[in-house]
Amino acid sequence: MDEIGRYEQYVGGHPDAERLLFERLARDLMKVQLKARKRSGAADIARTFHAKGVLGVENARLRFVDDLPPELRTGFARPGAEYPATVRLSNANGARQPDQAPDLRGAAVRVTAGPEEAHDLLMTSHPVSHARDAREFVAFAKAMAGADSTPRKAFALFVRLPLAVGWSTAARMRHNVRAGTRRTVRSLALETYWSRGAILWGDAGPVRYQLRPAGDAAPAPAPSPGDPDHLHRELAQRLKGGDVVFELYVQRYVDDRRTAVEDGTAEWKEHDTPPVRVATLTVPRQDIDSAEARTAAARVEQLAFNPWNTTEEFRPLGNLNRARKAAYEASSAHRLGRRFANVQPRRNAVLGVPLRGAFDVLNRFVPWHRLPVPLGLLNLVALRQRLRRSNLIDTDLHEAPPRTRPVPAAIDESMRVARSYDGTYNDLSAPSMGAIGSAFGRNLPPVYRPDLFDVPNPVTVSRQLLHRDAFLPARSLNILAAAWIQFQVHDWVNHKRYPTGTKAVEVPLPPGDTWHNTPGGPAEKVMRFAENEGLHPADGDGPPVLFANAASHWWDGSEIYGGDEKTGRSLREADGGATLRLDDGHLPVGPNGLPLTGFAESWWFGLSAMQTLFAREHNVVCEALRREYPRLDEERVYQTARLVVSALIAKIHTVEWTPAILATEVIDIGLKTNWQGPPQKWLDQLGLWLFESHALTGIPKTLPDHHTAPYSLTEDFVTVYRMHPLLPDDFEIVDHRLGRRLDTLGFTDVQGSATEPLMRRTGLANSLYSLGTAHPGAITLHNYPRSLQAFERDGELIDLSVVDLVRTRRRGVPRYNDFRVGLHKPRLRRFEDLSRDPETVARLKEVYRDVDHVDTMVGLFAENPPHGFGFSDTAFRIFILMATRRLQSDRFLTVDFRPEVYTPLGMDWIERNGMTSVVLRHCPELAGSLPRTASAFAPWRAVPAKPG
Repeated sequence: MDEIGRYEQYVGGHPDAERLLFERLARDLMKVQLKARKRSGAADIARTFHAKGVLGVENARLRFVDDLPPELRTGFARPGAEYPATVRLSNANGARQPDQAPDLRGAAVRVTAGPEEAHDLLMTSHPVSHARDAREFVAFAKAMAGADSTPRKAFALFVRLPLAVGWSTAARMRHNVRAGTRRTVRSLALETYWSRGAILWGDAGPVRYQLRPAGDAAPAPAPSPGDPDHLHRELAQRLKGGDVVFELYVQRYVDDRRTAVEDGTAEWKEHDTPPVRVATLTVPRQDIDSAEARTAAARVEQLAFNPWNTTEEFRPLGNLNRARKAAYEASSAHRLGRRFANVQPRRNAVLGVPLRGAFDVLNRFVPWHRLPVPLGLLNLVALRQRLRRSNLIDTDLHEAPPRTRPVPAAIDESMRVARSYDGTYNDLSAPSMGAIGSAFGRNLPPVYRPDLFDVPNPVTVSRQLLHRDAFLPARSLNILAAAWIQFQVHDWVNHKRYPTGTKAVEVPLPPGDTWHNTPGGPAEKVMRFAENEGLHPADGDGPPVLFANAASHWWDGSEIYGGDEKTGRSLREADGGATLRLDDGHLPVGPNGLPLTGFAESWWFGLSAMQTLFAREHNVVCEALRREYPRLDEERVYQTARLVVSALIAKIHTVEWTPAILATEVIDIGLKTNWQGPPQKWLDQLGLWLFESHALTGIPKTLPDHHTAPYSLTEDFVTVYRMHPLLPDDFEIVDHRLGRRLDTLGFTDVQGSATEPLMRRTGLANSLYSLGTAHPGAITLHNYPRSLQAFERDGELIDLSVVDLVRTRRRGVPRYNDFRVGLHKPRLRRFEDLSRDPETVARLKEVYRDVDHVDTMVGLFAENPPHGFGFSDTAFRIFILMATRRLQSDRFLTVDFRPEVYTPLGMDWIERNGMTSVVLRHCPELAGSLPRTASAFAPWRAVPAKPG
């Protein structure tokens, strides 16, 4: 790479700065494609350039000459070596216009040098580019998008282009375009094609290459003025009579003045660097209008040529080539339906600015939750727009500068209609996005302060501010709501830990205190627990604040189905059956006493009830699919049922659980709008049309949108979902028929290996009833479950409240005051601004001394929530950003949320069902207890106890 640095200079002075620019340009090119399609009225999205293919063949051959100069012998370039090649010849315009239209012509050649080695050579019929660099290239494309008539082309060239790049640059670009398009083209077999950009040719250094017609090529007749496809017909006639042959030449780098690498408009003159013949490209004689040839040409049209499909010995060089990787990947993925561009209506972009500004001012005096409902809804729209712009931080490890690669493997067709086990291929253009092992993102820049890891002592914080002296209930909810959120979190997030006894965090205890770090172990002066495994940046720089998710980031039901294929298949009936294995309606138990399911960590009674219920639901969906579609094989039945159940879970969380824990009219409307679109009120519809029209249909009817960063869940999201106070310390097991108490158990008696025997004794109906008629704890200070403050896990004895505090600090999540400021809330100046309770304020002052040192979790628990909210407004800001993102980014909940993928029965199943109907399908005897007008997460009606 140091050698390459001799020839290249990066925009912005650094590869990372240039990468960000190129990614923006790539998004602009996708918008160009959309505009061109709209103007042309085409049903499909065309290539940004070279839209009209004239010839596509897979049976060409490239043969290197026998007298290849020694200095050019490198890699696959060997004397006499011959390789199969795919060739596409095309018109260069982004519109499929008639062949007579003035235009450049293009050649794309893919040389297959081995099973995992190919080289894409891209050329155009003019020696220089109209654009000096990538910025000019995209500006030209944007100006010319949809210019499919002479008046439109003139307006684009003489008005839009100068406004974008300046008058002198536009004049130079017009000159280059005219120079390349003024000739009448009789045959693409007689054109010469230049690479324009340079590539590395091993130790020989940079070269540009050109493809020339063989000297003995027959002349072509004059084109027929009435035939829009005369270039194809000419080639068809020529190939019927014999081979079409080209000679491949290279020009070698001399110096940056005569053979510029970074300037696409600089011609490499032949008197400065004479071309050297290196190979012959032969398109064999054939009938390109036969059915077989047309099928091959259709396959060629689907290919995504990219100069970066090569090896490092033949690395593309220069600004334009570096931009091509991001640009070509984006535009080809867009064309092939693997990536999507959401174009914001101009009215939304223009009106969004004053909307956000107005609510910024208004919220200094009146918070959103105190406004009238229509204004509150618009306020949330404005807040979400601001959060999307400012609070999605990309933590992916990107390559900068770009690297070469083999031609990407074809996508497994089954992945188009099924979720993978590990979360890959949700985004077909970025298969690893959101998959197991990908990094957690950030909503706020990390703050890594090792000097404050133990300040104040987290054990002191826990005991003074979190410890539950008396149970504080959340009376608007039942314990099913607590079980549900853990059921969901197990699907979403899992930080991988080092094995117990290897790498640990040590927390010093307050003077005089001791702790037993293992059951029955010695008393120690430190609290010890397994450290999280971190990811290390590629360059080795920076603090260790990047962590991988051991679950997939997608809403894919992995807690039920598993996160890898081996686990997933082991949970199914034998011989590849579609249904999940159940033991008399319960989850089968493994040798360790825990159930065999997708994710069984931190297992307890409520979690078992949730996973048992939805495992049964999966099997019922399978039965319905088999009856309705008897020709579906078992694999398709399983995958479709998984899609249906996962989407139903997402719907329940969106329109039932969240409005239950955030019980306000604004949230209820907002969350239902996310799923099914806004209510049919003209004022609501008008507001969204003006400010965020994508919300007019509900997210499942939109296209995937990652907004400003690749999709992932975030460390900040993990922090606000620390809702352990929801768990009570004891549970009453009640008979749903007689209302009698069957038992009262502590948390230790309903968790781990004790869970499944209890479930079998109690039965699912009694279990759900017992949880549905009892209250969870309130998410507040002084309400952390005592049972979790001395909790055995993986051979460790831990205080989970201390672990929560320490993890948040070590992962670089900002402390509470910085956290709220980063989410566009005012900074607190004193402890009294955080809580209205004098005793809490006194304890906060005693523990922290400085309001800026308050831990994030403590601040979130201490904050006075809006009326009806089960958690704080600060935590809600992460929620409002990420709740829509989890739906909007997922193609199975947007563009592929359709009957062709889910089946009509599956779509109807999701539409008609919710938590109440799922409970009643499997426990119909509970009908009299479920709430009539509220969700199943509201307290159930308790059956009066009958004497017995």
